Amino acid sequence: MALRTFKPTSPGRRAYIAVDTSELTKGKKPEKALLRPLKRKAGRNNQGRITVRHRGGGTKRRLRIIDWKRDKVGISARIAAIEYDPNRSARLALLHYRDGEKRYILAPSGVAIGDIISAGPESELRVGNALELQHIPDGTTVHCVEMQPGCGAQLARSAGTSLQVMAKDKGMVTLRLPSGEMRLVHQRCMATIGVVGNEDHGNTSLGKAGRSRWLGRRPTVRGSAMNPNDHPHGGGEGKSPTGMPPKTPWGRPAMGYKTRRGRRRSDKFIIRRRGKRR
Repeated sequence: MALRTFKPTSPGRRAYIAVDTSELTKGKKPEKALLRPLKRKAGRNNQGRITVRHRGGGTKRRLRIIDWKRDKVGISARIAAIEYDPNRSARLALLHYRDGEKRYILAPSGVAIGDIISAGPESELRVGNALELQHIPDGTTVHCVEMQPGCGAQLARSAGTSLQVMAKDKGMVTLRLPSGEMRLVHQRCMATIGVVGNEDHGNTSLGKAGRSRWLGRRPTVRGSAMNPNDHPHGGGEGKSPTGMPPKTPWGRPAMGYKTRRGRRRSDKFIIRRRGKRR
């Protein structure tokens, strides 16, 4: 995976840095049976209120149905295509199973068209294969990890991310997350060997504001550029200081203020919090 730069034929083109797409299957359209309509919400909840600001517009997308559970145990599949997914940073791998079924999974780094992968306890420790954590040796790098057996992958799904299996004890497996957090997960949870592909996604540059609008992101206005009745930072002559600790548009502290509500049932499975060292 490499990055591409372009001739500076325009200011936006000069700053544009994209990921090389040579690994994608050229001319391949998405598998029609695995597509679903994707309704745009523009940051609104089921009551029509904006709960996520600066969302809206963008290119029309369709949802790809992804196999998060990897529950076709003992049936091998061939990677038929590597495809782009507009809804996530990772690439997709189209699997053709021996029984004729087709499914999408996240494409791990290092797999290629024609590779054979499988899931289940009899699978080899090879990139792309999915096994329960109890069958994966300590020190192995994994991704698409379940938090509860059978619930589907929830951890390490973004491009270039992975977890490391640290230890096993009393039916639980210790995982080290990219943030440095150490967490316990049940040993019967499924995980896929390897790292999620498209590692250079975080090194790209959109180059211009228009490309950000294509992705459905609307402009963000600084609070200090607003009026006092619109934002706590607003008002004043010229570029004025905020005159207070940074706040949100609704007056809540914006830095150094914990917003997590109460404790979660999963807190007891966290051995070490992110950002903390012992």
